[in-house]
Order: sequence, then C-alpha cells, then structure tokens
Amino acid sequence: MTIPARDLMARLRSGNATAPRLTWYGPDSERVELSGRVLDNWVAKTANLLQDELDAEPGMRLRLDLPAHWKALVWALAGWQVGLETVLGGGEAEFLATSRPEAADGTHEAIIAVALPALAMRWPGELAAGCLDYAAEVRSHGDVFMAHSDPDPDSRALMGADGTEYRHRDLLAGFAAGHEDGARLHVAAADGLEPALANALGAWEREGSVVLTHADVALTDKLLTAERIHGS
Repeated sequence: MTIPARDLMARLRSGNATAPRLTWYGPDSERVELSGRVLDNWVAKTANLLQDELDAEPGMRLRLDLPAHWKALVWALAGWQVGLETVLGGGEAEFLATSRPEAADGTHEAIIAVALPALAMRWPGELAAGCLDYAAEVRSHGDVFMAHSDPDPDSRALMGADGTEYRHRDLLAGFAAGHEDGARLHVAAADGLEPALANALGAWEREGSVVLTHADVALTDKLLTAERIHGS
C-alpha cells in the first residue's frame, strides 16, 4: 500500500525531473542545488541504508538531531519512505541521525553521524565504536528504493512541536504548509527543522521548489533575483 511520501518522491523523479527542487545556501559560500531526480537519489540511498544496513522497518522511530539543512530534509524523506516515525528534538527512537555524535547517549540501536558540509566524504574526526559514518557509507547504497514491507498509512509519521500527531496518510494533507502552484519558496533555516519540512513538503506537493538558507547567509536582492524566489 502506497503512502503520500512515496507518491511525492515518485512525482519528483518523473515529469520535470531536472528542475531544481531544493537549493541550499550554507556558510562559507556553500551552494547545493538538487533537482527532483538528484533529491530522489539521495533519499533512495538513505532509505536503503536504513532498510538494508540498519534493518529499519515500518513503525520504528528515527530521531533527527540535525539543524534545518538539506541533508536533514533528505533524512526525513528517507525515514518516511521506509515508514518510520520521524522524531524531532528529544525522544526515544531506535535510530539517531545526528551532527553531534559526541553528545549521543546509548539509548539508540544505531547512531549515524551526519557531516553537514556538502563535499564531506567522511566524518572529520574519530567516531565512537559502532557509530556509522553517513558520508562514508551512503554512496554505496542503491539509487532506487524498493521497500521490503509496506507501512500502515494510519501509523504515526511525525509528532509536531505542539503535540499534534500526523499519520503517514496525513503528511501532505495535514502537516505540509499550503503554497501556491509552482512557488519558488524561500525557507529560513533559522526558523527550525519542523517549519522547513512543512514548507518544503507543501512546495513540492504543488510542483514548486525551495531555497533553504543558513542563518549566516544574507537574503540579499541579488540572491532573491538569482534564485527567482517568488510565491507563498
């Protein structure tokens, strides 16, 4: 049985698959642009890592200890592809994806260290025994995700900061923010990961795209014009 997160990825990798869907502006003049096909590729590889290497199954929980960042959006989409519940902030979970592995406790079945720089090929330093290096491992996984089992659409996909529960079947209809068709939407990373996810899902649902900017990046007229940001 299909769920909205999988349907969304299928749409992003078909149709106008080469159009930008997610553009990231980070510190030190970092700019990353992902088309629908490339975004789907990253999500598929990450979902395959979860499913094939970590034995993730629908109904399990994935905690994202990550800032609003293009890799955090990839991780959330990958978790939903598998049928996991995404946990933002604190909370129990089988899996932890974190940019701060040194702060992780021992309550998770697997800890995945996520290096945020786009060109990172491995974690920049030593990792504790058993901690998985996302940058070093993800590229070896398949470009196409084939689920071993289907999630229950009525199972929980996310609990919002206000305590609202969203089921997998409600991610696009309930959690995603409403936006106009084809919007090229600016999203400020400083607002947090939950708003970034809601806005990105809402833009992609309406065939739009997202420009996500780090707090250190000035939103200048030059950037707005270059990225053709418009819509709401």
